[in-house]
Amino acid sequence: MKIIASTLLCLALAAPAHAAAIAQLKQFVSSTKTLSASFSQTVSSKGKQETASGVMELQRPGKLRWAYSKPFEQLIVGDGNTLWIYDKELAQITKRKQAGALGSSPAALLAGSNAIERDYLLREMGKQGDVEWLAASPKKADNTFESIKMGFSNNQLVEMELGDSFGNQTRIRFSDIKKNPALPAANFSFTPPKGVDLVSE
Repeated sequence: MKIIASTLLCLALAAPAHAAAIAQLKQFVSSTKTLSASFSQTVSSKGKQETASGVMELQRPGKLRWAYSKPFEQLIVGDGNTLWIYDKELAQITKRKQAGALGSSPAALLAGSNAIERDYLLREMGKQGDVEWLAASPKKADNTFESIKMGFSNNQLVEMELGDSFGNQTRIRFSDIKKNPALPAANFSFTPPKGVDLVSE
């Protein structure tokens, strides 16, 4: 099973010092226009684990880039209207409507509008070590993600834990986080390479 990203992404933030996790999340959404970070991802399913790593970028509202570099190259680009998933090894591109593909996923939560509490029930989960945790439960029962947890340390979103309806558990750790960097517009557009199979969903 290759790791695509039903877990698209997510990341960092600056918030008031020592603020609880929910306050930090709200501060992030209201103050972050762009974001970049490196990530490492582990997906656990039926006793097996797969790891991947790469770089993600975010431009609110609605634009994202999630580029896997290991163990294989895969690129996910959301331009605000269309979500492109390019698997270089398989020479295949999947094209989806972004709104339907993201729904109220973690990517929609972080890349979308400020309506966090419209789509999610937020609950503080307390502190574990140096990390403050919150749980975000999607209000829509048909959401792919059954559980979403976010961990903050030193006013940055440093970890996410996602549980989906297929029984997969995904853990994402972020590093090299940059808030509001200047990001080229070209990073959030995608032109299918010639000779690559295109599948529309």
